[in-house]
Amino acid sequence: MSRSSFYDKTPVAAVQYSQPCAWSGWGDVLARLVTAFQKHGERCVLAVDCYAGVLDAEVLTALQAGIKPVLTIHTRDVFKPSSELLAATHRFLGDDPVFGRMTHLTMADYLDPVRLEAHRRRIQAAGGSVLVYGPGAALVWENATILVYADMARWEIQRRHRENLVGNLGLDNHTSPWTEKYRHGYFNDWRICDGHKRKLFDSIDFFLDTNTPDHPKLVTGDALRSGLRQLTARPFRVVPLFDPAPWGGQWMKKHFGLDESRVNYGWGFDCVPEENSLLLRFGSITTEIPALNVVHRHPREILGEAVHARFGAEFPIRFDILDTVGGGNLSFQVHPLTEYIHQHFGVPYTQDESYYILDAEPGAAVYLGLKEDALPRQFTDELRAAQRGGRAFDVDKFVNRWPAARHDHFLIPAGTCHCSGAGCLVLEISATPYIFTFKLWDWGRVGLDGRPRPVHLDHGLANIAWDRRTNWTRDQLINRVSMLDSRPEYCQEQTGLHEREFIETRRHWFSGTVAHHTGGGVNVLNLVEGDEAVVESPQGLFAPFTVHYAETFIIPAAIGHYTIRPVGSHRDARHATIKASVRTGIGTGEMAGAGLPEKMQGCASDR
Repeated sequence: MSRSSFYDKTPVAAVQYSQPCAWSGWGDVLARLVTAFQKHGERCVLAVDCYAGVLDAEVLTALQAGIKPVLTIHTRDVFKPSSELLAATHRFLGDDPVFGRMTHLTMADYLDPVRLEAHRRRIQAAGGSVLVYGPGAALVWENATILVYADMARWEIQRRHRENLVGNLGLDNHTSPWTEKYRHGYFNDWRICDGHKRKLFDSIDFFLDTNTPDHPKLVTGDALRSGLRQLTARPFRVVPLFDPAPWGGQWMKKHFGLDESRVNYGWGFDCVPEENSLLLRFGSITTEIPALNVVHRHPREILGEAVHARFGAEFPIRFDILDTVGGGNLSFQVHPLTEYIHQHFGVPYTQDESYYILDAEPGAAVYLGLKEDALPRQFTDELRAAQRGGRAFDVDKFVNRWPAARHDHFLIPAGTCHCSGAGCLVLEISATPYIFTFKLWDWGRVGLDGRPRPVHLDHGLANIAWDRRTNWTRDQLINRVSMLDSRPEYCQEQTGLHEREFIETRRHWFSGTVAHHTGGGVNVLNLVEGDEAVVESPQGLFAPFTVHYAETFIIPAAIGHYTIRPVGSHRDARHATIKASVRTGIGTGEMAGAGLPEKMQGCASDR
């Protein structure tokens, strides 16, 4: 049995709520809505607002059959024409196949004033129950008797995009390439839908979980809001998402019990709240909601005052796993400098990151930083020639290839050329704007769809920090470990705090109980060594929370004090966590240079 065989792919948070509040399946869902209808007599308007991506053929059909309204209005008939919406979004999306700028549009901008007025007159004149359905339904009739919000996670939207089941908000583009629909969703639809949902959140009577086709879940608004509030006072995990990649490997498939029929798994998104979902259990019913709901609802409690003041209601830390064990090299790439991402894409911060090596095959390596003798002109010319179809770009000629072993930590501030080589299981710890990766070279391969993957050479070359070469990289970016505290039962190391990066990481090796504190900001941790550990509140403020090897978990800022100790059959063995937080007022004076001080060798002896 592998040390990761207990990895939980469906973590559930139980919600304490005294009243019946959740229903499952269309029969029970519709019965509950009809009961709510009947309390208001014959004249009732049910508004079912939707996140972009809900399957109308299922949800609208079921609602009409169960509610039997005298009038149904779909918001697509209230929206402006598709051509007008395309023109409005083009100024943010442009013609780039991958990138764009975050939209300034709102859901109200999608409504056609003339059509809106006409449909409002129809609702006013209706002699019985009315169903208003679709994104923006709450704007079509603002005094709805009952407001339902049909919600779903972005990973499910992307699946539906790939299968051509849905198009983008207000557009009839179901059959467009899924990468185009993803770009439109990322820069436009999801921002509009999130902003609209946040405005409605307090007034929503029922949340409808539409993630699993033909198996809806209905939860009262009060119960779900209570569940989100409860999450702010205890550790929790999001639902991990696994996806194949052109360079993907076999480690996660083997150790996490994933679908053996898939060709590989390259990505393991285990803490990307923008993409991941949450499972909340109300009695015997488990419902799935976007993880961003809790961040948007309780940003100060989750993030902390200082982090919220800097980033707003956005989760700034991302953990994911990159699997190249039995796979190939990642694309050779660079992330944009802060000035560049702000000027070109309107994003206020960039994707600094680091690679923490969870596992590695013999001979595994990480490409990082330019060689001392790499000439910018030659580097550029050979990249451009390779892009035009000439000789393959020789990455080893220009870039350092560093051996990678378990528990090595490679820091990657924006502007640094890098990629993981084959044979690595990488815990990638980074800032959130992950779509802004500029591929410089992709080893001449195509994507899983058989098409060439986009290479962003002009963007990439404009962001390379040419002075980050061999000696600087060795001294500044590899295993920058210093001891902060050492005791018989544990030691604490600082493993990643380059002055250009806002994410600080600390590693704790422990065989006993370790005391932690959030320091007023959100903590994100992964159990990087050991089978199992338990997170507890010294004051008993939350129930013990068990985590397993390679699982990522979130500690809300509001928790304050917490402890972690090993449990299970191998609780006496050395365990380790890596913890990330946002730097707030911490200088770089604690850094002790590359490598471990002599007195730390015992602490990390089993690395």
